[in-house]
Amino acid sequence: MRRKIPPLQTLLCFDAAARHESYTRAAQELALTQSAVSRQIGALESFLGVPLFRRTRHGVALTASGAAYARQIARRLEAMERDTLDAMARQGEGGSLSLAAVPTFATRWLVPRLPAFAQLHPDVVVHIETRTRPFLFADAEFDAALYAGTPAQVQNWAGTHAQLLMHEDVVPVCSPALLPRGKPVGPAVVARLPLLQQSTRPDGWRQWFDAQQVDAPNARGGPRYELFSILAAAASHGLGVALMPTMLVADELARGELVVACARPLSGERNYYLVTPERSDAALPLQVFTQWLLGIVEGDKA
Repeated sequence: MRRKIPPLQTLLCFDAAARHESYTRAAQELALTQSAVSRQIGALESFLGVPLFRRTRHGVALTASGAAYARQIARRLEAMERDTLDAMARQGEGGSLSLAAVPTFATRWLVPRLPAFAQLHPDVVVHIETRTRPFLFADAEFDAALYAGTPAQVQNWAGTHAQLLMHEDVVPVCSPALLPRGKPVGPAVVARLPLLQQSTRPDGWRQWFDAQQVDAPNARGGPRYELFSILAAAASHGLGVALMPTMLVADELARGELVVACARPLSGERNYYLVTPERSDAALPLQVFTQWLLGIVEGDKA
């Protein structure tokens, strides 16, 4: 039976025009003429029997039906692109695995360990994209997520199963040039040093100073950075003291670019989890990756 699906070129033109709300910019993106894009959109509207755009003084704008259709088509085109790239990347019969991961954990903890996984399972291709917040697996096409969050956040992530990987201990770190004689100091001295903040954890320093029973009027002051990787770079360049999970700055500590400013770690409120859709039909690549990952975590604890 012939499927009632518009031609792919027509959908590509509509997707580009919908994203830009401009036939001209869509034509530039697709290396077509504006009239060609306009004809494709007209053909699609005739095919659907629904107006997708309306004329405005400045060009075109999506109708309500057009906006809803554009959201659906964008997801389908992205899925087709991923499937195509998977087919191009697959070199064996092991299949592929798509992971969402918090960025610094992915670059500093997971990726250095992936060669060991590749040696054990050379036919499994692992794809990684960064995500910092919960999402709907049904919409995102990920097999699993490596997520850093609180137990409450994980519990409230609907339709998922979370497996605890490790707890997060944070400790103040900085460039050795920032400390007297490059040696660790007490928490009261840390309170007088310039502090670096992580924007997603505005109370991190406040919690650390409270645990040390030290008054720190500037606990929420200082420049803010979104990612731990940026925070570590700022600290290593002497901009201030950063409160970091030790496992994410192990290389900088080993090279001496960073030192522990005060050897009083604090158990963070967040943990690292492997989050999967709440279903029992996990594909083989996810099964072997999960088994390997849990073994690596246990080995690190030993």
